Amino acid sequence: MSASPPPSPNNAQVLGQPAKSGNEQVKFRFCGDCSNMLAPKEDRINNKLMYCCRMCQYSEEADSACIFRNNIYNVIGETAGVTQDVGSDPTLPRSNKRCPKCHENEAVFFQSQQRSAETGMKLFYVCCSCGHIFQ
Repeated sequence: MSASPPPSPNNAQVLGQPAKSGNEQVKFRFCGDCSNMLAPKEDRINNKLMYCCRMCQYSEEADSACIFRNNIYNVIGETAGVTQDVGSDPTLPRSNKRCPKCHENEAVFFQSQQRSAETGMKLFYVCCSCGHIFQ
């Protein structure tokens, strides 16, 4: 039998800490009485967002109006999808460019995967011996 943490001052336990970047983080809240997860619910009379337990009658006012956050990161790296075994691909062109890591003289090369107007044509080399990616 495991011991549960003591209830917080408002009788509900909270998982998650505020985000360090200043963005608001959605938190999971749990009932202090029966340990079930609290669900967001609208209090139409008082025009407030509440967190309510679906198993007992416990409810508390939400400290934030945010109940869901979807962060979309749309940054594609220049070498996206490149693995170290790309050096064994027979369809890629080969070069005798010297690897700065292991000093071997065989590498495959390809153009940057990033497609934008401000990005010029960049060639990336992958060492056939150690898999190091360099320009």
